[in-house]
Amino acid sequence: MEEYIGLDVSMKETAVSVRRDGTRIWRGKCASEPKLIAELIRKRAPSARRVIFETGPLSVWFYHTLSAEGLPAICIDARHAKAALDMAANKTDANDADGLAHLAEVGFFREVRVKGFDSMLARTLVAARTRLVRIATELSNQIRGLMKTFGLLVPAGKGSKFEEHVRNLLVDQLGLAAIVLPVLEAWRSIRIRAAELGRQLVADARESEACQILMSIPGIGAITATSFATAIEDPNNFKKSSSVGAWLGLTTRRYQSGEVDYDGHISRRGDRHLRGLLYEAATVVLTRSSADSDLRTWGLKLRERVGFKRAAVAVARKLAVLMHAMLKSGEMFNRSAAAT
Repeated sequence: MEEYIGLDVSMKETAVSVRRDGTRIWRGKCASEPKLIAELIRKRAPSARRVIFETGPLSVWFYHTLSAEGLPAICIDARHAKAALDMAANKTDANDADGLAHLAEVGFFREVRVKGFDSMLARTLVAARTRLVRIATELSNQIRGLMKTFGLLVPAGKGSKFEEHVRNLLVDQLGLAAIVLPVLEAWRSIRIRAAELGRQLVADARESEACQILMSIPGIGAITATSFATAIEDPNNFKKSSSVGAWLGLTTRRYQSGEVDYDGHISRRGDRHLRGLLYEAATVVLTRSSADSDLRTWGLKLRERVGFKRAAVAVARKLAVLMHAMLKSGEMFNRSAAAT
């Protein structure tokens, strides 16, 4: 006899449901610690066929730990599971675990690929640096806003120039200086930490063959290359390069019902941060002559017909397809064959 297990994971406790032969044989709760859950499953379901849980903040940890414990862990798309779980009359953790166990038993689920810890470490580095840069920008804007209230307009400038301008304006403003200078020190400290993470990111990208290949494309820097390479991991995860654009939410939605049939905006599914980075890279391709290539020529012709934003989205989608093909072939960017 084989058992099918559903896990509704939360930060503190995980609801567990076990099914066999179309019937629930046990359900309960356990601390959200994968090793404890593995012990529970071996006790309650010694012949476990599938252990299913949804995508979430703890899914990478759960997947790799349960797999290391020898359990058939499967992570499924939470959006796909929601449609089935919403059929329950009452929304409870126990009912969600029951629903997931039922999906495991009937095989009605969409498994998602769980990234490895090395890829997640690189993505965490990118996310941490991005967050620090945004916080520094918010603090500098806050400083400008606070000083503007008192008629002190900080001239345009970044980095050390910005700090110099602020300190010069606060020379005779003792009361305001006591408030603004601590914020300025925080801004300065965060910029230093962001720069340190940026240098670490560039150093790692230089040691990565995949990143070096991707960075041969004009407009693709260390951040975009690292984000793309760690998102794709193995190019063989996609049978066709054209699937990458849809995976990143850069293809149009379609709605068809009876006589109604139309295309809408892009789906915006998948990695939002990577999608934004590809759009920025596409903007560079379209606006800088140093990025001249057949891809840029194609994008500029498209811009004349559909406008800049739509052309940038199309170039971003083309970049995603091209970058995957380059990773698969191991070839550097060819400016004369980029749009084929």
